[in-house]
Amino acid sequence: MLEIAILGFLAEGPLPGHELRRRVSQLTGYTRPVSDGSLYPAINRLSKSGLLERQADPSAGASRYVLSLTEAGRAELLERLRRPADHEITDQTRFATVLSFLSLLPEVAEQQAVLRRRLTFLETPASFYYDGDRPLRAEEVTDPYRRGLLLTARATSRAERAWLREVLGEGPPEQAPQKP
Repeated sequence: MLEIAILGFLAEGPLPGHELRRRVSQLTGYTRPVSDGSLYPAINRLSKSGLLERQADPSAGASRYVLSLTEAGRAELLERLRRPADHEITDQTRFATVLSFLSLLPEVAEQQAVLRRRLTFLETPASFYYDGDRPLRAEEVTDPYRRGLLLTARATSRAERAWLREVLGEGPPEQAPQKP
């Protein structure tokens, strides 16, 4: 997720490290704060791999750098957007990072393939709580907090599935089948 965010923001243009950190932090928000201890090692790995370049920032002195994406970095980003790992499809925060840069893929069909994977995942029946092998519905859960978790997850999933169907051109959300 961090590497996709770094490559994605640099695909939009060169940035100094502190600005890159601010943008990555804004993208991930409170759910996954980014520390210098994770950002700068990732930048170093990407730089050593030839995916980004560092150049001294002439306006800020020799101790500050501006980072930019190389052609290899752009190719890597596009490949990772075309074929996100399964956990980048199933994890909401990781998928949000992929989604943030999906428009960088030049082909609409490639963008839609990623969205279809997410929709397929969301349409697979799942639950947080079970009675034996049977998933429990929110209405069956007596604990108010667990019930709240299930109701919130259901509403979020419905909204995302409706949006995905709309973007994929599969008709208005009200015509789409609803997950129980």
